[in-house]
Amino acid sequence: MMRIVDNIWLLLFFAWGLPLAIYRSKFRKMVYHTDSWHINLQLRFGKELKALFGSIFPMDKSYIRFRNFYRFYLSVYVLLFVLYLSTPAKAQNSNPDMKKIETGSKLPYFTLPDQYGSMFDITTVIGKKNLVIYFYPKDDSPGCTKEACYFRDQFEVFKQADALIIGISGQSVESHRKFADKYKLSYTLLSDKGDKVRKLFGVPTDFFGMLPGRVTYIADKSGTVVHIFDSQSQAAKHVDEALRILKTLK
Repeated sequence: MMRIVDNIWLLLFFAWGLPLAIYRSKFRKMVYHTDSWHINLQLRFGKELKALFGSIFPMDKSYIRFRNFYRFYLSVYVLLFVLYLSTPAKAQNSNPDMKKIETGSKLPYFTLPDQYGSMFDITTVIGKKNLVIYFYPKDDSPGCTKEACYFRDQFEVFKQADALIIGISGQSVESHRKFADKYKLSYTLLSDKGDKVRKLFGVPTDFFGMLPGRVTYIADKSGTVVHIFDSQSQAAKHVDEALRILKTLK
């Protein structure tokens, strides 16, 4: 619910924009004097722009009325988009608890339940293991499954690098357990209900704030973040990047 409220301008922008295709199609047919829908596929815009911002048919009252309506509709559409851009990632950037973790930062302390319901305290592993902490959007989604299974397949390689893999997302303990059981994930998954730890790290969102970000943090044994990889689309590369960095650590 909070995410919907935080992105109300974006939702209004999309809702107001849905009829635009219909209005534009009608306007183009009027400008180019045709009833064929094929006019919408033609890449010519000069006359259309002149008709919108000028008055190419000054005696045509029907054209004048629709042009004025179309101008107003487009103006509101642009205004909604500007209002959204003026408050980007509102919940994230205005939250005083959201301190972005960067390369060179120390890992923040946190405790979360794992997929078995046991509490995991990050302080119990700092100083003992290199850490690969990856935030992902959702259990059992295509990209997240690909990423999780690739981490699983490279588990022994991470073990040889004396590294612990920790996956974090906002789903429940039960969801994590089912996800881990389904794909035989042998590493820790933490349930971050309410995205408290995600906010603690300052993990950015994607798709205009609608999709939780996919970010991996690699930390050395002192708990210092040595590398951050942020990519929603390149799910498997998170594993490759983590291994590449771990090879440089002593």
